[in-house]
Amino acid sequence: MEGINLLNFAGFNDNNINHIRECFDSTIVLRGENLFVKGDEQEVKTIERIINELVFLYNRQGEISTEDVKLILNLVDTGDDNRVLEKYNVTSGDVKDIILFKKNDFIKPRTRTQLIYHKKSLENDIVFAIGPAGTGKTYLAVAFAVSALKKKQVNKIVLTRPAVEAGENLGFLPGDLSEKVDPYLRPLYDALEDMIPFEKLKTYLERNTIEVVPLAYMRGRTLNNSFVILDEAQNTTTIQMKMFLTRLGANSRAIITGDTTQIDIPKRELSGLVQVQKILDGIDGIEFVFFEKSDVVRHKLVKDIIEAYEKHNTEI
Repeated sequence: MEGINLLNFAGFNDNNINHIRECFDSTIVLRGENLFVKGDEQEVKTIERIINELVFLYNRQGEISTEDVKLILNLVDTGDDNRVLEKYNVTSGDVKDIILFKKNDFIKPRTRTQLIYHKKSLENDIVFAIGPAGTGKTYLAVAFAVSALKKKQVNKIVLTRPAVEAGENLGFLPGDLSEKVDPYLRPLYDALEDMIPFEKLKTYLERNTIEVVPLAYMRGRTLNNSFVILDEAQNTTTIQMKMFLTRLGANSRAIITGDTTQIDIPKRELSGLVQVQKILDGIDGIEFVFFEKSDVVRHKLVKDIIEAYEKHNTEI
């Protein structure tokens, strides 16, 4: 492993390597500047792919953490002949799975489901991404849209959310309607600011090349040559969901994201995101991607929090 500081690569007390050892029967030995793997031929190949991906990360970041190791391990389906890395043409350092280049960095799928999400978004005009918080549904959707805009596949990006009160009361917030609604749209702005230089983003927003609007403002519009994202879709009603989906015009694509465990609309209303799964199931050009808590890429405690709430809810 030329050019790699194995002491840093292996982590404190070889923690990084130990995480890999726990997942396989093969013997993994660090000796000097070399790493030796002995075991079943197919398993050794799988470990080699994992190590190559980690080396790529190490060269890019200057270090790797145990969280990086866990994420890379999630990319490999060790029990399936159709290996995830092979199936989606993901090789170490290959640009095929890179969604968007940023300043000194790039965005790429980090879990198995994110890989599927990326693939489905390239192959279908409408994709629903459903699952818990922290799985990258919204962030990646914005990356898909920005990538399509930069490649001139679309002329416009429209990002929208329902302004539904999650325990707060809009009427008591200061300011006019726009100022009251902005906090609901802030996560979308955050994602954009992470991917587009400030001055460029400002120009896009001023020219309406990128538009961030509440869902209520979408009624009556037809969006041509656009990449449209509906975020927090669990808080749409059935009527709102139908209204959004029928805004799509020629050469437009849409991604709808949401978490059906965090519905804030009144209980008398059926979530449009819940109902749409039955209504649109099986239609060509429309796909559903379901994320699990294992796909969470936020703080390591987020998975534990989601699991604890699930356990609590089943006990009630």
